[in-house]
Amino acid sequence: MIANQAAFLSLLDGKKQFNIPIYQRTYSWKLKQCQQLFDDILMVGGNAEQKSHFIGSVVYFQPSVAPTTSVPEYLVIDGQQRLTTVSLLLLALIHFLKKHDDDLIEEESWEEIQESYLVNRHKKDDSKYKLLLTRRDKETYSAIVNEMEVSSDDSSRVVENYEFFKKKLTKENIEQVYHGIKKLIIVDVILERDKDDPQLIFESLNSTGLDLSQADLIRNYILMGQPVSVQTELYEKYWYPMEKLFGDKIDWLKWFFRDYLTMKKNEIPKIEHIYEAYKDFLKGENGPASISDAVRDLYTFSQYYTQMVLHTEKDQELLALFKEISKLKMDVAYPFLIACYHDYKNGHIEKSELIEILQIVKNYVFRRAICGIPTNSLNKTFASLYKKVKVENYLESIKAAFVLMDSYRRFPTDSEFEEEFMLKDVYNFRLRNYLLESLENYKRKELVQADNYTIEHIMPQNENVSPQWQQELGEDWRSVHEKYLHTIGNLTLTGYNSELSDRPFSEKRTIKGGFNHSPLTLNDSVRKEDVWNKDAITRRASSLAAMAASIWTYPDIDEQSLARFKEVKTGRETQTYTLEQYEHLKGDMLALYEHLEKRVLNIDPSVRVEFKKLYIAFKSQTNFVDVVPQKSKLRLSLNIDFESIIDPEGICRDISNLGRWGNGDVEVALETSTDMDYVMELIQQAFDIQVESE
Repeated sequence: MIANQAAFLSLLDGKKQFNIPIYQRTYSWKLKQCQQLFDDILMVGGNAEQKSHFIGSVVYFQPSVAPTTSVPEYLVIDGQQRLTTVSLLLLALIHFLKKHDDDLIEEESWEEIQESYLVNRHKKDDSKYKLLLTRRDKETYSAIVNEMEVSSDDSSRVVENYEFFKKKLTKENIEQVYHGIKKLIIVDVILERDKDDPQLIFESLNSTGLDLSQADLIRNYILMGQPVSVQTELYEKYWYPMEKLFGDKIDWLKWFFRDYLTMKKNEIPKIEHIYEAYKDFLKGENGPASISDAVRDLYTFSQYYTQMVLHTEKDQELLALFKEISKLKMDVAYPFLIACYHDYKNGHIEKSELIEILQIVKNYVFRRAICGIPTNSLNKTFASLYKKVKVENYLESIKAAFVLMDSYRRFPTDSEFEEEFMLKDVYNFRLRNYLLESLENYKRKELVQADNYTIEHIMPQNENVSPQWQQELGEDWRSVHEKYLHTIGNLTLTGYNSELSDRPFSEKRTIKGGFNHSPLTLNDSVRKEDVWNKDAITRRASSLAAMAASIWTYPDIDEQSLARFKEVKTGRETQTYTLEQYEHLKGDMLALYEHLEKRVLNIDPSVRVEFKKLYIAFKSQTNFVDVVPQKSKLRLSLNIDFESIIDPEGICRDISNLGRWGNGDVEVALETSTDMDYVMELIQQAFDIQVESE
């Protein structure tokens, strides 16, 4: 590698061509960057004291030995944005001089400037241009050089920036601009073939990640080391078609890479480290056999991904499910779903089986949302789910995998789902329109869109409950209003929200547009009631909850089939222990423990308690706090790193190097109920860490 400081124009001077490889991203400088460069050039051009202005580096391969009659080609590794932008400014300057007065610059004519820095004299083909861009940029740039009309299909960024520079040039500043261009300085970096590693240098130049996206880095990594003919084939056959699939949503490409890698590796890379994760994947034992296989596989799965996520699926039945999944914002499930979609496309499962899998996943996510189960671990649940698929019993193994999940990964049963559904604050629920629309359209062919209606509180929202409504609700009207106002039993859809307003229930039923005249099936259960009170609300809620359980169903698998997928456990039966075995749990200490147990079990429905020989374990997936009863206190072991615990009162002790019963590196003592709230904050941290790490 040879690196020198050089004038920018000296880089372009002479018979040569700087070629932008096909894998490089297209020209992307925006007007803001062009404005900054123009201001800098104008400033340095008008300041006799300032001899130079540094604009960065240009890195390229020196050409192979070529006949003296041909134009040496330099392959640009880094610097195409600067090369292109200054060349566009030079073009604007040349065309200005041709149109106005060639004597505006004393030293050189427009022909001399053009032949020195923009074209190779007497050349007719592509070798005419000192800068050869890639893809649409190439045609657009060459059209501007030749002063030909550009079309709407041309590169908008090249045209826009060229027009910007044209408007900036005047007779008063033209010479100053040219003097400024001549003062531009770069670091001229020449690489030697078969000696310098272009990818290593490229990564160093882009180490901040500001210039190139993670997708850009992956593309360059894949294609940079290949012969030009292979680069062109892989780019045109796979990479460019993949980019076209994303269209104006090209930013989604990084999320595709994240989900693709999650599917392949069963672990989730951080979005800002996708490039490094992909390099590791290529080098790993389970990576593709060749670069061609790697790019082909990316293109294949990008088709599945865009059909699913960007809704380009042609099959209307699948498309409807994909759109429903998008409404639920189930991004975490995509690594698993694209793997299943791949199996469908390759004939391993039938369309009906794929549809059932999509419905199971949808129902799983929705039921958990209704039941308020933490979502922290969902991404890891789906990242590893495909490993549980048994090819010979594909659909059945997936059903079993969901049913056998426990703790905070569980698939809520009908009883849990219906109970939570009846009492859920649906009005403030993120998915309320989806929920109401699904209930309305259950077994209905003429589908209704909830967005065309408003949410109606049958018992009005107004906190100043009218005397008529107080009488309607009964003696305990205040508690009924507070408890049931936003629940599903009291909510419906209407096109007459303003007419219904806070009217008494009898009027809401009978007025024009009221419940008695509503064509919506959600209002069938409302008009059946003569009085709207707690009993009516809970009756309707129970009916809608049963309907919801039929819409978002639990996986259908019998116990005999389920048993085949259960892990076989061996060894002695675990001995059963009870509270009575702990000699210090009596009197005040027993009362303190019972208070603690109630608080810990209320953290989350997944939490359970197990009595061990020497301590009591509270666990979700695994232990997060263990209690050792002592004579005057409860000694708690928290399963969290000591460095991670937030303990402003400083009551925690680091026991990472001490032998203790229980699990974890943090010990805290609980002596009285007055410390309970603070200790519970510490326990909550241990629980949250466990959920996040699963």
